[in-house]
Amino acid sequence: MTTATAPLPELVATTHDWMPSSPCGTGCIDTDADTVSNTEFAMRLATVVALMATFPVANTVAKRGWRNAVQRRYARALLGCCGVELRIVDNRGTDTPGITFAEPGDGVLVVCGHVGWTDILVLAAVQPVSFVARADLIDWPILGSLARRMRVIPIDRANLRKLPAVVAQIADRISAGERIAAFPEGTTWCGRAYGNLRPALFQAAIDTDTAVQPVRLQYIGADGALSTTPAFVGDETMAQSLLRMLWSTGTTAEVVLAPVEQPGTDRRDLAARCERAVRGHVHLDFAEHGVLEPGQRNTVRQPAEPVPESCIA
Repeated sequence: MTTATAPLPELVATTHDWMPSSPCGTGCIDTDADTVSNTEFAMRLATVVALMATFPVANTVAKRGWRNAVQRRYARALLGCCGVELRIVDNRGTDTPGITFAEPGDGVLVVCGHVGWTDILVLAAVQPVSFVARADLIDWPILGSLARRMRVIPIDRANLRKLPAVVAQIADRISAGERIAAFPEGTTWCGRAYGNLRPALFQAAIDTDTAVQPVRLQYIGADGALSTTPAFVGDETMAQSLLRMLWSTGTTAEVVLAPVEQPGTDRRDLAARCERAVRGHVHLDFAEHGVLEPGQRNTVRQPAEPVPESCIA
């Protein structure tokens, strides 16, 4: 007797020719960084569990005017559990809202390079913001709960035609006085190399005449050199990355608040201005990176089929 076999479902491509990609992989990650003792690791793990269990209650019962402070304290506590200290440098001059991205009620688009999931905690530790983040973030352990409460704007980079709707959502929310943070590289890099800031999301600032706050975020090890310990790159799982951070120590997240950029009328020009601000005077030697081949950083592949101008990132 012959049994009929159902045909295998057709595989659907989950990428496109404009899909942001990074050549960084697990080979970029520091493997000789300092670690804590078993006792300290256990205490950190217990603290993370306690923080995640109490945060929903603390955030709910806090008075509206205190919620930003509660969220900021929890973000800083989680960073502490990951062995990360926060250092903020404000280069915006004297007419600024203090060590924050914007005054309460003032909409702003915050942009910076992307190294890993700790970037979200670092920015929230400066001032709570909502994020444009990968669509599956809400399903991640620990960060998923925070993401839902921070009202993330999900973005599916594999679905290019949904990008205009994401830009429109960002525009609506910054027009309503919200602080929205985005990572225009579109993917993570290890921190010793970086990608270009894609222009698409900057259109929201132009459409609403909203200022953009460029942020230079770097992780520095105990030896004063750039650290890749927080990098979430390649095929590493969230669990592996989380465990490495809970064991690590001696990392400083340096947040440099660059002067605010006015939107102008050209998203490519705005992205270029913000990229210069985000990179600052830091020189990264791509030839000595050990992973990147010459020319990989700025490789642009042409799309297989025409796409709307508003979709091009």
